[in-house]
Amino acid sequence: MKKLILAVLILVSAKTFAQTGTDNQSFGQKIMSKLEFGIKAGVNVSNFENFNLPTDPLIGFHAGASVAYKFTNNFMVQEDFLYSLQGAKLKGGVLGTQDVKLSYVQVPIVLKYRTNSGFYVEAGAQTGILLKEEIAGFNTTDQKVFKKIDAAAVGGIGFQSKMGLGIGARYAYGFTKAGNFPTSAAINNDFKNSTIQGSIFYTF
Repeated sequence: MKKLILAVLILVSAKTFAQTGTDNQSFGQKIMSKLEFGIKAGVNVSNFENFNLPTDPLIGFHAGASVAYKFTNNFMVQEDFLYSLQGAKLKGGVLGTQDVKLSYVQVPIVLKYRTNSGFYVEAGAQTGILLKEEIAGFNTTDQKVFKKIDAAAVGGIGFQSKMGLGIGARYAYGFTKAGNFPTSAAINNDFKNSTIQGSIFYTF
């Protein structure tokens, strides 16, 4: 936590310095003046698409940081670095009734258009790296039953106030197969991750 606070203070100081002395800005200072940093956290509602077992959505969470480069005051590209807990609630079948929890590091990159009033839309793609899986009935230490890399298309809407505080909603639909179950498990590995995120964020 202390390291995170220190990193935020360094970024704020660098951005403040970059915004002073605009008449004699170096190339680096001009780049820094176009950057927008942020922190965000929120709720996930996730499930598996095209899974051959009955499921219900799982409630998880996400948290992390973001950086955006502003081409103009309205148009930008944004990259997030998020820890995301997602998965699904199994309702029966060969795996029984249990919560499947998947911990990812997600890195979405989106193009974002924000109006002068603060409303925005965004669209892009994300790559996820699986950190941990929790599923009973498998020794997941030796062999992961979910693929290490997960890719998805993302889109969202939201609002950011002039003071930097905002809310947003984003949907991520996987376009790579998520399963890595052995054939003996009789599970179709063609299913994909599907996640709705609701976030609160602050940018500076």
